[in-house]
Parts: sequence; C-alpha cells; structure tokens
Amino acid sequence: MQGLAASLAVYFERRMARILLLGVVSGFPWVLIGSSLTLWLKEESLGRGTIGWAGLIFGVYAFNFLWAPLIDRVRLPWLSARIGQRRAWILALQAVILVCLVLWSTTEPTGNLGAVIAIGLAIAVASATQDIAIDALRIEQMSRAEGEAMAAGAAMAVVGWWTGFKIGGIVALHVAQAFQDAGVERYWQATFLVLGVVIVLCNVGLLFVREASAAERDAAQAEDEGRIAKRLALPGPLGRAAAWLGGTVISPLARFFRQNGVAIACAVLGFVFLFKIGEAFLGRMSLVFYTEVGFSKSDIALYSGGLGWIVTVGFTILGGLFAVRAGLVRAMFLSGIAMALTNLLYAFLAWTGKSEVLFAAAVVMDDLTSAFATVTFVAFISMLVDRTYTATQYALLASIGTAGRTLLAASSGELVDWLEGGWGTFFVLTTLMVLPSLVCLWLIRRKLSAMLAGARVRLFGKAADDAPG
Repeated sequence: MQGLAASLAVYFERRMARILLLGVVSGFPWVLIGSSLTLWLKEESLGRGTIGWAGLIFGVYAFNFLWAPLIDRVRLPWLSARIGQRRAWILALQAVILVCLVLWSTTEPTGNLGAVIAIGLAIAVASATQDIAIDALRIEQMSRAEGEAMAAGAAMAVVGWWTGFKIGGIVALHVAQAFQDAGVERYWQATFLVLGVVIVLCNVGLLFVREASAAERDAAQAEDEGRIAKRLALPGPLGRAAAWLGGTVISPLARFFRQNGVAIACAVLGFVFLFKIGEAFLGRMSLVFYTEVGFSKSDIALYSGGLGWIVTVGFTILGGLFAVRAGLVRAMFLSGIAMALTNLLYAFLAWTGKSEVLFAAAVVMDDLTSAFATVTFVAFISMLVDRTYTATQYALLASIGTAGRTLLAASSGELVDWLEGGWGTFFVLTTLMVLPSLVCLWLIRRKLSAMLAGARVRLFGKAADDAPG
C-alpha cells in the first residue's frame, strides 16, 4: 500500500498540473479538424468518401518530424528571449490557429470546399508544429532519472489531450446545436468564433507553465555542431552553415540510432507505425456511424464526450500505474489486445441497431482500453528520446505512429462504401488490424528488454520483467 500511495502522490505535484494544461492545448485542435469538420461537412450533405479523404489533413502529423529540428534550434525574435523557446513557438502557433478559425467563420463548404480544406490544413500544420514544442516542454519538466514521474507525466499528458479533445468536443457540439436550434443559418461558422475563445484561454494558461533553462541543451548542440564542422573542414560562412545544418538535421537521428542500435531502432519504428491503425479506422468513421445509426449531436456529446472523458481520465491515471507495475512490453501487449477487441462492441451495435445501453458500453470500453494503450505508448517513446534533441526525436517517433493512424485511415470512408455500408464487417476488420503490430512487438520483445536495461533508466521496474510470459 505504501508503494501504491507513493506512486499516486506524484500525480499531485505542481508540474503535473502544467503537463495537464499542455495536453489540453495539444488536444483541442483535433476537435476543430476532427469532429467539428466532419460534422460540418456531413451536415452540408457531402459524402462519406469526401469526409474520409478530408482526413488526409491529419497526415501532417506524420511528417512534422521533418521540421522538428527547427523547434530545437531556431529562436523566435523577441518572443523566445522573454518567455522561452518552447513557449514562444506554442504561443505563435496558437495565434495562427485563431486566425484560421476566423477565416472558417466566413467560408461555405459547399461552394468553397477547397478553401475549407486548405484552412483545415493550415490548422493541422500549426497544431502539428506546436505539438513538437509541447511534447519537448512536457518531457523537459522531468529528468530521465525520475521513473515514476515520467510515467505519471505521460499519463497526465494523455489526460490533458483527451480533456482538450473530449471537453472541447462537448463545447463544439452543444454550441453548434444551440445555434442550430436558435435558427442561426451558418451555425457552424458561428461556433468556430466561440471556439476561438478557448484558444485565447489556453494562451493565458500557458504563461503559467515553467520552462527550464536551455543552457545545457545549447551547449550539447554546439558541441555536436563543432564536431561536424571539424569533419567537414569547410571555410568561412559556408562551413558554419553546413555545420549548423548537419547539427540540426543529422545529429538527432544519429544519436537515436547510436543510442538504441540500428536493429532495435528499426524494429521499434515498425511497431510504432502499426500499433494504432485499427483504432484510427474506427475513430475516423465513428461520428458518421453514430449519426447513421440515429444518434443526435446531443447524444454523441453525452456518451462519446462526457461519459467517455470521465472514463478516459480515470483509466489513463490507472494506466500509468499499470505500465509501471506490469512492465512496459507486457502492458503494450495487453492494452493492444483489449483495444482491438473493444471494436467488436461497435460491430454488435451495428448489427442490433440503435441502443443507448450498448452505445454507452462501447464508448466506455473503447475509451478505457484506448487510455491504457495511449499512456503506455506515450511513456515508451518519451523514455527513448535524448534530451539534447528532445523535440526532434520525440516528433520522429510520434510522427511515425501518426503516419499509420492517419494516412492509412484516410481510406476508411471508401472501405465502408466498398462494404456497401456494412458497418459490422468494417468494425471486425478494424479488430484484426492490430495483429501485425503485436507480431512485431513479440519479435522484438527481448531486444526491448535489453534496451531498457542498457539505458539504465528504471522507468518501468526491472527490465527482466518486461518480457511477457
């Protein structure tokens, strides 16, 4: 009991509240380009295929590692010197999202679908870029030696993300419903202006998040840059520019593969890519499915928003404790299997028809298993990064995971159409999609345990306990 109490106590540290806020800031933009955009297009009578392909804008999250080195190296004029490099980037990108919401409020999808998608893409780019800085700022709240704090921080980041996504979704749905009931013709456009207020509030809260000194990180980066300059031996400005570019782009990748070894690094990247594909297929079409079954926006807000958020918050915190005590690899196996099997509940809902009881059960179990899987996943990739290039390495891992979830899931609407609206079969297929990642994880399980032991970072108990069975 004392061990459990000590594990829970870390959640009440002040820095965990800051991490929670960072998660909210990260999760809220997904409401805009996810549920809000989906329902907006649906209620403008656009087809499932169009809605599914519109989800390609999420593909930006799969490629943000390409410009992540700039977040590690480039300081914004005036702003970085006053509030810190990480917070400066976040505030600047929040301003971009706010401007995009104003532009959306003046646009009609039916006649300007290209403009709507372009603005959504701008929101996605700004959101994906701010996530680079948010994740770095979150990880840098703790040292690598703080094992339980790292796991708790991952849990709080996930709680914050789902809070921003779920509560933001509730606000968006209720505001849109209220405007629609009041007879406002362009009710979604008006809703986007209200959601802009949330962006402003997030910016105010961000000022209370502390940012550690970058002196040690800058010194290590300068050392890498100097080493590259000596190897290149180029004179003058050309040599300095080449050394800076090499230190910005090459050093983060070189450190990742050198730290973990080429074989284990490639295997980890493969698992990260495959882990949540099935969940993404379900998530991309879930709102379309709910509306076709017959649930209203208020029903979706209650069950998928409010009830789902409560479950997610509670079980994400428990998921952090579970990852610590069960062992990381075992936790990923169990959460992956449970996450996949939950999709079968949606299949039963599709076969039986509208049922609020079954809908509530599916949402609860989906959010429960997703919470376990996500917090384990976030803790895992947070553990791997080198603090010299926190933003770049975390963005690389997170982007590869996002690539599987977004690029492949963009065809989800087409798959439902190909199945001629066979939602039950669709959800069974999403259940099977987890198998490749679990096979990949099984093949590298002992290498992962060896890697954890070699890192000398006791984040999840003894490394020997990480191998399942």
